[in-house]
Order: sequence, then C-alpha cells, then structure tokens
Amino acid sequence: MKLNSKKLRTISPEKALRMSKKIKRADIYLVLENVLDTYNVGGFFRLADAIGAKKIYLCGATGTPPDVKIKRSSVGTYKFILWEHKNTVREAMEELKKIKNMKIVAIEQSRASVDYRRFAYQTPLTFVLGNETYGLEKKTQKSVDAVVEIPMYGINKSLNVMIAAGVVMYYALSEIKK
Repeated sequence: MKLNSKKLRTISPEKALRMSKKIKRADIYLVLENVLDTYNVGGFFRLADAIGAKKIYLCGATGTPPDVKIKRSSVGTYKFILWEHKNTVREAMEELKKIKNMKIVAIEQSRASVDYRRFAYQTPLTFVLGNETYGLEKKTQKSVDAVVEIPMYGINKSLNVMIAAGVVMYYALSEIKK
C-alpha cells in the first residue's frame, strides 16, 4: 500500500506504527552526524522510507521529531521509520557493529574515499552522513569500514547531503538486489 502526502501527514502515529510493522525493511541503517538543516533531516526520513531502511540514528546536534520542519519535510514518514537520538556517532556505531557482518560506509569526500560505483555493497549496511558544511568529523571517518564519494565534474566541490545520499543509496540498493 502506498500513501499520498495528505494521508502520510494526517495518519495517526499509532496507526503508522501498526502499519510500519508490516513493511518489509532492508538491513540498511542511516547515521546522521550533526546534520543541522531540519529540512534535510525530514528528507532523510523520506529517503529511509523510500529505500526500506530499518532505522535512522540522529546523532549530536541533528534535530529530531517532532520538530515542525522535520514533520513537514518528511511528509509524515517520520512516523513510519524507527529512529533514535544518540549523543555521538560512536554510540550508534557501537550498537550497529553488534549486528553480524555489518558494513559501515561513510558518504564523504576524503583522501580515503573511493568512487561510490566501485564499492561492493552488501547488507547489513549502514550509511553515515555528516554536517552540511563541514562533513563528517575526522574521528568518524577513521572509524568506518569504507568512505565513498560522488565524483564532481564542475567547479562546485559537493552536492547537498540529501542529494548525495539519494544517489549513493539508490545505487547501492540496485547493486544489492542484483
């Protein structure tokens, strides 16, 4: 069953919770580190729902529902995606690393990054994304299994964090489902 934006916005949290238990989710998780734009956070809920992710960890200064901007930009999907706030990414990653064979992949530009199309994606899988201006903290980048990035061909250094996440996650999903 697919719900339009009006139904997503108006469905009760209780009904959303009951419905979400019936949705088959992939072993994919998102970890957001200090993502400050609440519209981006809401967009991550939409993306997590779209790819069938199991959970979002909102870490550090990342905003959380019921912030009105998150509610608005998520178009109600925040009611369907399991989420949790952690003070640090480290706390979230310690929990995720308990899942057998978990691969934790940062989407970030760095000297250690590889083209996102050259990484061998498999589940269980966690994507870690950072602040819109500063990216991921260096200690976070060092603690992941891999760092992938999207090649930039113009003068602009990077894409919006949400757009970059969408590109990489849909590509990864298509590779996993092959």
